[in-house]
Amino acid sequence: MPKYEEYERWLGTELDDKDLTGELESIKGKDEEINDRFYRDLAFGTGGLRGVIGAGTNRMNVYTVRKATQGLADYLNAHGKNPSAAIAYDSRIKSDAFAKQASSVLAANGVHAYIYPWLSPTPTLSYAVRYLKCDAGICVTASHNPAKYNGYKVYGSDGCQITLKMADDIQEKINGIDVLNGVKRMDFDEAVSKGLISYIKDEVIDSFLNEVMKQRIFDEPCEGLKVVYTPLNGTGRVCVTRMLGMIGVKDVTVVPEQEFPDGNFTTCPFPNPEIREALQKGLDLCEKVKPDILIATDPDCDRCGIAVNNGRDFTLMSGNEVGVLLLDFIARSRLKSGSMPESPVAVTTIVSTDMAAPVAENYGIELRRVLTGFKYIGDQIALLEKGGHAERYIFGFEESYGYLSGGYVRDKDAVDASMLICQMAYYYKKQGLTLLDVMDRLYKKYGYFENALMNFTFEGEDGMVKMGRIMDAHRKSPLKSFAGCAVAGWSDYQMSQSHEGGRALTIDLPKSNVLEYRLEGGCKVIIRPSGTEPKIKVYLSGKGSDKRLSLEIIDKMKKAAPGLMEV
Repeated sequence: MPKYEEYERWLGTELDDKDLTGELESIKGKDEEINDRFYRDLAFGTGGLRGVIGAGTNRMNVYTVRKATQGLADYLNAHGKNPSAAIAYDSRIKSDAFAKQASSVLAANGVHAYIYPWLSPTPTLSYAVRYLKCDAGICVTASHNPAKYNGYKVYGSDGCQITLKMADDIQEKINGIDVLNGVKRMDFDEAVSKGLISYIKDEVIDSFLNEVMKQRIFDEPCEGLKVVYTPLNGTGRVCVTRMLGMIGVKDVTVVPEQEFPDGNFTTCPFPNPEIREALQKGLDLCEKVKPDILIATDPDCDRCGIAVNNGRDFTLMSGNEVGVLLLDFIARSRLKSGSMPESPVAVTTIVSTDMAAPVAENYGIELRRVLTGFKYIGDQIALLEKGGHAERYIFGFEESYGYLSGGYVRDKDAVDASMLICQMAYYYKKQGLTLLDVMDRLYKKYGYFENALMNFTFEGEDGMVKMGRIMDAHRKSPLKSFAGCAVAGWSDYQMSQSHEGGRALTIDLPKSNVLEYRLEGGCKVIIRPSGTEPKIKVYLSGKGSDKRLSLEIIDKMKKAAPGLMEV
C-alpha cells in the first residue's frame, strides 16, 4: 500500500490515542513528514523495536506495540501450551501505557502476563523471566536514547534477548497482521480481575537483590566510602540505593534534579552515562559534596558510568577502563580468597578494548570474544551452565558501559556494577589509591590502549540506503591503510571470514554486519551499523608505548574516520 494511502487510512480511523490524531492532522500536505512516518514498518529484530514516539508505522505507538505483541503471542502459542511472559517498563514517555497494552494483547491471546506494578530496571525483567519460569519477556525501554525515543525489547525463556532465529520467526508472524485492525486485545483491568494478568510481587525484587548481593567480592562493609549517585531520572534509584546500603555504603547523596522518574530528561537531553553532559548535574554536586566517586545509571539501569575524584576535580572513566579495572579486581580478589574456579572464563565483545586479553592471560583466565550485544555474553553463560560449569563464568563486559559478574540474569546489570565498583573503590581507598591510580598502574603493566567511538548519523529513508551503500563499498574494496597505518588483516563478520597474510579464515561467530581492520602496531578500526539507531558506529583502538603516543594515534584515527563514510 502506498505510504500516502496508509497515512490517509490512519487519519480516517478513530484512534485510541488522541495524541496520534493530532499529529496526523498537523502534517497534512507535508510529504516529507508523512513519508518519514510511513515509508516502512518499524523494524523488529533481536533488539525488538526502537524508534521515535509518534504516529505512523515507522514510529513507537500503541498500534505498533500491539502489532509486535500479537506477533509474539502468535509465536508463543505456536511453540507451546499455556505460555506466559513477564513485562517491565522504564520512565520514558508512554512506557507504562505500552506495557499495559502489551499485557492486554497477551491476555487476549491466552498468554498469561506478569507485569511489574512500578517501573523497573531492565535486569529485573531478565531475572523475572527466569524466576517466574516464563516463556518470554518484554521490557519497554529505549535505554539511553534521547527522550523522543521509546523501545520494546523481547527476551527468551533463558532471560537473554531473543536470538536472530526467534526474531525472524516473530517477524514472520508480525508481517501478516494489520496494524490497525488485526490485533486481539482486551481491557487491562478486566484481564487483571479475571486473573489473566498478574502483578509481579515484591518477592521477585527482593530475590533479585539477594542474588546481586551474592556477587559481592568481600563481606566487609564499605564504611567511609563517599558516593554521589544519579539514576538520570530513570529506574535505578530504589534498587541501587538499596544495594549500596546492603554493602555498607552509608554516605550516598542522590542528585536531586535527577532522582525521580522523568521521561522528558530535562536536565540531560541524552541520558547516557557515557556522555559528560548527562553527568553534569552530578559533577556539579560533586564539587560541593566531595565524594570519592560519582556513579550514574542510565534510564533502564543496565549501564553504569563513573567519575573519580582526582584530588582537584572529577575524571570520567570509559566503559573499557572500568571493564578492565573490574576484571583485574575480581581476578586478584578471587585468587587471594581462594574462590577462583578452575578454568575461569571472562567474556567481552569484539568492539571492546584489546587490553582485556593481557589482563586475562595474566590471571590464567580464558577470554571469549563475542559479537556486540550483551545477549551474546548471556549465551556464553548459558553454554557454561548447560555444560554443568556455570561457576567458571566470573565476569563479562562491553565497552558501552555494560557489566555483569554472575549468571543470575542474562543481561548487563547496573545494580551489580554499582555494587562492584563501590567495593573496588573502597578496597583501593584503604590502600590510599583511587581508581585512576590503579588504572595508570595497569596501563604501565599491560600497555597504553586508547579507545574512541565515533557516530555518523543517517536519518530517514535515504539514510538507510546510504548506510547500506557505505558497508557494501567497504566490502567490495577493503581498506589498504588507515590514518597512515597499513592494514595487516581484516574481518568481515557478515561473510564469516577473516583475512590474514593473504589467507582467508573462517570466523566461528553468528553473521553480523561488521567490518574490522587490524592495523600495524596493534591498532584497530571497526565499522558497524547500529542495530537500534540510524547511525554507523566506528570503533577506534590505538596502542602506544606511552599515553602521549597512544593519544596521538587515536587523534589521527579520529581525523581519518569521517573519510570512511565518503563512498
